[in-house]
Amino acid sequence: MLAGAVTGLLLVAFGKGMQENASTPVANVVPKSIDIPSIDVEAPLMKLGLEKNGDVQLPPYEKPKVAGWYTGSAVPGEKGASVIIGHVDTKTAPAVFYKLRQLRKGQIVKVERSDGKVVEFKVDAIEQVHKDSFPTRRVYVEDGLKLVTCGGKFDFAKGEYVDNVIVYASRV
Repeated sequence: MLAGAVTGLLLVAFGKGMQENASTPVANVVPKSIDIPSIDVEAPLMKLGLEKNGDVQLPPYEKPKVAGWYTGSAVPGEKGASVIIGHVDTKTAPAVFYKLRQLRKGQIVKVERSDGKVVEFKVDAIEQVHKDSFPTRRVYVEDGLKLVTCGGKFDFAKGEYVDNVIVYASRV
């Protein structure tokens, strides 16, 4: 689970500005896959839009090894914020971004695009934040690649993690 309703409401508020900050789509180019060698992640990417309530969609739990690119963000490698979201785990097993919190500054993230380009990013920072303090502007507006998953303690009453783990990376 991600920063659900809070993020959704803030995205609606930022909506128009976010779209203006994202670069113009490059002839239907989309990111196809993500490769993070240092934590053994190789995963296909699916498109994620917005739910009716304004929340960013999440990849389906039935596909734990798939991450998703938020289509309201820039294509990785273009100007603007590029956001890729993945689950940390399922009820029974680790998911695509299970090891995301193990990334370290300077490590490489590669994104393959549908135009054949592979764009490399260098990790600048990793942070764990409470979902109530989700840095919406930094994630969805500021330039660079952002990888987002859940983290911290699991709240069994709510059935979700209380924090998000966010990786910030810039193009190499």
